[in-house]
Amino acid sequence: MRNQRPGAFSVLVRDIVRRPGEMRETERDVALTENWGEGLVEFAAGENVHVDVRLESVHEGILASGTAFARYTGECGRCLTAIEAPVEVEFQELFAYPGEEANDFEVQDDHVDLETLVRDALVLSLPFQPVCRPDCPGLDPVTGERLADVSDEEPRQNIDPRWAALAQFTSESAEGAEDAPDSQT
Repeated sequence: MRNQRPGAFSVLVRDIVRRPGEMRETERDVALTENWGEGLVEFAAGENVHVDVRLESVHEGILASGTAFARYTGECGRCLTAIEAPVEVEFQELFAYPGEEANDFEVQDDHVDLETLVRDALVLSLPFQPVCRPDCPGLDPVTGERLADVSDEEPRQNIDPRWAALAQFTSESAEGAEDAPDSQT
């Protein structure tokens, strides 16, 4: 017997256990008790996760397939502004009946606990390099200003001092080419 009480993601499947061919659909909204994810974006504690799941009894256990929907929050990886976006993922896993073989997911006390399955699917769908928009220019490396907020009226010519001599060479060669007589005439 299980020593702890089933969590918010646990679904009672007593009515379809060991009845191959039986099926049941359920949906639920669960508020997260802790943050899911690490890095620039995450699903924050208190965020609502909507789970729509179909539970089918098969010979080996209970097949759970469905979708999960939530919103992540965090920072843009280029300009560090606050962002949030929805995520919808699909999942499918077999919750095996307890037996001699060790399984990652098992039916326990006539319940299937979808928390690990849903958490893994949602966290793996988070963007590795989140951006506020696909063409986000990021921050100015000198001033730290958001380049999206800077007007294009004043073109910036920040030349690395190590390369400044080459810029002078380029402008001199361009002037020399204009002054040279055309040899083909």
